[in-house]
Amino acid sequence: MKTIYTTPILREALSLIARLILRLIGWKVTGETPQYKKYILIAAPHTSNWDFIFMLFVVLSRKMDARWMGKQQLFSPPFRGLMKWLGGIPIERSKTNNTVDSMVSAFQSAPTMTLLITPEGTRSKVKEWKTGFYRIATAADIPIVLGFIDASTKTCGFGDTFNPSGNIDEDMLAIKANYTNKTGICD
Repeated sequence: MKTIYTTPILREALSLIARLILRLIGWKVTGETPQYKKYILIAAPHTSNWDFIFMLFVVLSRKMDARWMGKQQLFSPPFRGLMKWLGGIPIERSKTNNTVDSMVSAFQSAPTMTLLITPEGTRSKVKEWKTGFYRIATAADIPIVLGFIDASTKTCGFGDTFNPSGNIDEDMLAIKANYTNKTGICD
């Protein structure tokens, strides 16, 4: 799948535009850009479409070649081409499609891959996060980078790296603990 990063001029231009937009609205990207060949980058909290757009700005500003999963409806014409060009992977959420297995296979066959996922799975406040990102990371034996949005401090970026232990209940509690002081745009 070709993305925006196949053309160096576009990569530079989009990085500049993303940095400029963030600066103009008073936001700052923090944390070191992950240097892993393969990893999942989660983005939380996800309280509105803007949270994801801010995380996409982070990815663009750091010139990262990342894929992201989004609901099938985002890929309807006339936006299908643009969404795929920006690294989008359409997901049909109304039925089981073995998405975890498909993503594990993609990680296993790719020499490098970053997958951006919003673990809350929706733009509303939820008590339980979706566990697909964790199951993909565990099966593919890759780390999870804890990306974040924090409207209270106008920062977004990269937090700690988490290596799944296989104990999903304990690990999900530990991952979610990293977001207790983060505020989404519509919190």
